[in-house]
Amino acid sequence: MSADAEVEAAAAEAAAEAERKTETVPEWKREEVDDLVGYLERYDSVGVVNVTGIPSRQLQAMRRELHGTAELRVSRNTLVVRALEEVDEGLEDLVEHVAGQVGLIGTNDNPFGLYRQLEASKTPAPINAGEVAPNDVVIPEGDTGVDPGPFVGDLQQVGANARIEGGSIKVVEDSTVLSAGEEVSADLANVLGELGIEPKEVGLDLRAVFSEGVLFSPEELDIDVEEYRADVQAAVAAGRNLSVNAEYPTARTAPAMLATAAGEAKAVGIAAAVEDPDLVDDLVARADAQLRSLAALIDDEEALPEELRGAEIAPAGGAAAAGADADADADAGDDAGDGADEPTDESDAEGDDEDDDDDGGAALGDMFG
Repeated sequence: MSADAEVEAAAAEAAAEAERKTETVPEWKREEVDDLVGYLERYDSVGVVNVTGIPSRQLQAMRRELHGTAELRVSRNTLVVRALEEVDEGLEDLVEHVAGQVGLIGTNDNPFGLYRQLEASKTPAPINAGEVAPNDVVIPEGDTGVDPGPFVGDLQQVGANARIEGGSIKVVEDSTVLSAGEEVSADLANVLGELGIEPKEVGLDLRAVFSEGVLFSPEELDIDVEEYRADVQAAVAAGRNLSVNAEYPTARTAPAMLATAAGEAKAVGIAAAVEDPDLVDDLVARADAQLRSLAALIDDEEALPEELRGAEIAPAGGAAAAGADADADADAGDDAGDGADEPTDESDAEGDDEDDDDDGGAALGDMFG
């Protein structure tokens, strides 16, 4: 038989097999698959959830709680697989998660929002004998509210540190009676039921979600939103600082860069004593600060301008340091000027107005040339 004949025979056999399967599939199953396909195509995000152990009444309550944001659909696994494969837009990646008691969940929300919603909807529930503990089971310290009797022995038998005190049974310390992953015994299930302890959570456990061409696992969706937001804000701030320091202008960094440049230009102008209307106040304040620093070094009060006599001047050491610093802060000059403007007696007060125009003006004129 030639190669072409073999290919044609194989194709014919496949077509016959497909026809036989179609003929044997009941009408209700074909309708269910069609409904599932329509369901899958309605939502941006589709996931597989585990519904094992959830009572029917509680499952219906979960459906109502999800109404408006997500839709839960439970069907036979074989039909779910057939629908996922029929859609064939990447949703076939969910097939490997369709095992056991599962359902489909569809939403137009993002996968992270869906995961948070499902986790928030979980409720505490009692654990039965034979089940595996999802977490460590702890009987807390305190009064059990149970009258003295054989129950104290039941507590001690499962590993709780219990005794009779004050007419009731008390657990004297937090007692871990079962570790996560271990099977619950009948005795422990009875004790927990008597104490009203519900160590497990009942809800829809998300196995995987397919959204916008990406398959997400629960571990990838379990993030701290506030921490993530803080990380993004820190990254934005770091990027902004990098842009400013690298002098790379953007719409967000241009105002800060212009403010920095203006500040640096002003500092250069003050240091170079550039006579500019925008710098006059700072130059005058700086000159005043330098003048008072020099005056602090003169011991002969008669040699000082009259307006500086008797004024509070910084100690010689501090003044000398200020005089040596060519870039003294303008605020320091303002503070020193405030002190000099306050006369110490009536004669100073009367002479201030005249001396401002004469001695003070001449001194500043000499300094600026």
